[in-house]
Amino acid sequence: MQQGYRYALTAPVGQNFDAGFTPELTPIEMLTLGVFGGKYMTDCADEFPTEWFAEAKFSSDRDPALNFFGVDASQPLSVWRAKGWIHPDDPRGWFQWYCRYFLGRRLPGEDKRQIGRWKAMRRHLSQLRRHCEPHNWHCRPRQRQALLQWAYDSRCV
Repeated sequence: MQQGYRYALTAPVGQNFDAGFTPELTPIEMLTLGVFGGKYMTDCADEFPTEWFAEAKFSSDRDPALNFFGVDASQPLSVWRAKGWIHPDDPRGWFQWYCRYFLGRRLPGEDKRQIGRWKAMRRHLSQLRRHCEPHNWHCRPRQRQALLQWAYDSRCV
């Protein structure tokens, strides 16, 4: 999907995040929990540390059963493109941006935009708290899965 792309790592791995960006899950935790139906970054895994994938759940076809909450909470990449959510540097979307940001890549304008999108997902946490008993993983599983895919640990709500 992306060939020959290179970038500089200007921050230490997992550190020096924007003050307003406090993800609750690391990329390795997200991959281990099961996100995106196992069909995400399967063609570019070599770019990232091998330990990220030691317990990752992968599939050659998207399989919602691999998601932590066992439901499909993703929109196709075509929808993301149509809505203008995809930046040319990260053609796979938010998670690819987050993985590269976590490794230390910084793109100031794009970082600000993606962090703003991440913050916008927080409203779903409020909805879970308002409508679900604490730790009732059967309440709003799609919303919980979507939050996991944005590095919010919805298992704790």
